[in-house]
Amino acid sequence: MASLIYTSTHGSDDPTRAAFPFILANGAVEAGHTAQVFLAAEAVYLMKDVIRDAMVPVGWPPLRDIFTKAVAGGVLVHV
Repeated sequence: MASLIYTSTHGSDDPTRAAFPFILANGAVEAGHTAQVFLAAEAVYLMKDVIRDAMVPVGWPPLRDIFTKAVAGGVLVHV
């Protein structure tokens, strides 16, 4: 089992890139690994409910759902 950390600096200006660390962390957890997400720069605004709830990455569910699944799966989010 690996311990992984995903870093992002993307925020509401690019919802698809902003969602990638959470999507990848969810995949890691499903595969039995430990995952964390580190948010920096514009990505820190993803911690605001109003921002996160308004974001829908291309080809993926709303960021709100992806984020909720990550947190429920034990993914630590560092800001």
